[in-house]
Amino acid sequence: MKEINLKVVGMKCSGCENCIKNALLNRKEVKSVEANHETGLVHIELKKEETDEIKNEIVAAITRMDFEVNE
Repeated sequence: MKEINLKVVGMKCSGCENCIKNALLNRKEVKSVEANHETGLVHIELKKEETDEIKNEIVAAITRMDFEVNE
């Protein structure tokens, strides 16, 4: 699958959305990111098939920004 959908706790504004978007778009395997602080959902489209390693790295990147990821 070329998509990852995550529930992210702690996004409070559009600035939080942009922080997540910018961090993930810097990753070579990420094609696009949609984040919504109102729903807490982050949708990530990948350039290639998802692997556990890619997903774990993305979750780790989000948690390093002090957000909590509920898969």
